[in-house]
Amino acid sequence: MQPVSKLEKRVVTAADQALTRQGHVSPLDVLSGIGWVPPGLVTDWRQGRVPHLEAVAAVSADRLADALEVFRRWAQSRDLRAGEIDYVSATRDRRPLRFTAAGDPELELAYRTHWMPADLPEHRREKITTRQSKPPDLVVVMPLREFTCAACGQERDDMLTMDTAGPLCLGCADLDHLVFLPAGNVAMTRRAKQASRLSAVVVRFSRSRRRHERQGLLVEQAAVEQAEEQCLSDEEVRARRRERDQERRAAWDETFTAELAEEIVRLFPACPPDRAAAISRHAAVRGSGRVGRSAAGRSLDPDAVTRAVIASIRHEDTPYDELLMTGVPRDEARTRIRPQIDTLLTHWRHQAG
Repeated sequence: MQPVSKLEKRVVTAADQALTRQGHVSPLDVLSGIGWVPPGLVTDWRQGRVPHLEAVAAVSADRLADALEVFRRWAQSRDLRAGEIDYVSATRDRRPLRFTAAGDPELELAYRTHWMPADLPEHRREKITTRQSKPPDLVVVMPLREFTCAACGQERDDMLTMDTAGPLCLGCADLDHLVFLPAGNVAMTRRAKQASRLSAVVVRFSRSRRRHERQGLLVEQAAVEQAEEQCLSDEEVRARRRERDQERRAAWDETFTAELAEEIVRLFPACPPDRAAAISRHAAVRGSGRVGRSAAGRSLDPDAVTRAVIASIRHEDTPYDELLMTGVPRDEARTRIRPQIDTLLTHWRHQAG
C-alpha cells in the first residue's frame, strides 16, 4: 500500500514502527502512535474511568473509523494475519471494554483485531495472543478528595475502585481484607503478588505530572509474610546480583554514550568532539526521560540524535532559557530562537576543515 493522503502517511508510519518494534501491531498502537488517543487517557479507559475509547480520543468517531480503515488496508497489503484479542477492564467485574459509543459490532471487532506476520510460528502467535488477552491488574485509587461510595452511599476518603455504577469503597468491592504493601522493594512486591490469590495495583493522581502513579499493591497478609521470609533468606544473594547488574548497566551506558557521541559527529562533522561528548552524556542519563533514553535514541535513530543536538543548542547557544524566565510563552520563545538553531545546525553539518 502506497500512502497518498496525510492521514495514510501517518497511519502507515505508526503501523510500520509498531510492527518493527514489537513484531505485531494493533489499532491502539496506531492511534496512540499518531497522537489521537494519548496513552494516559487509554489507561483511564482500561481502568474503567471512562465509558468507551472514543470518549478520550482527540478526534471524532468518524476520523477514528477512517484511520482504522487505512490501517486495515495497510495490514492486508503487508499480508499480515489477523487475530482477535479480548479487552477487559481493570475493574473487579472484569467487564468487556467498549471502544465505540454506539457499540457498533463491526467497529468493535476492528478495534479488537491485532495483526501479526503470516510466517510467524504458531507457538509464537499463541504466546502473543495469550499475553495480549491477559486481563490487566485490578486497580485501586488513592483519591485526592472525599468520594461517595456508589454502593453504600457513605462519604469516604480512603481507597476506591471504579465500577460501572461509580466509585466503590474497598468494603463494597470485597477488597477490604487486603493489606497495603508500599512500592519500593521490587523483590518484595514481585513475591507478594505471586503469592497472593487476589491483588490490586494502587495508584494516585499526580497533579504536577498529570498522570496516575503507582504507589504499591494490595495483597493478602499471608502473601506479605511469605514474601518477607523469602527476601530475608536470600538478601545477600540479591545484593550481589544488584551490584553485578549495576556494573553491567554502567558498562552499557558508557558504551552507548560513546556510540551516541560518534553518531553526533557523523551527522554533524563540524560539531566539536568535546561538545558532541557533552551532548551525548546529557541525553543518555539513565532515568532522565531525555531523548537518548527513548527507544529511538537507543537505536541511534538520526531524527532522535538530531533532536538531542537541537535540545543542547536551544539551552546552551540561544537565549531560550532567559526568554522563559522573563515570561515569554514556550512556543513563542522557540519560534524566536529557531533561526539561531538552524544556523548552527547548518554550520555543524558541513565538514570541518
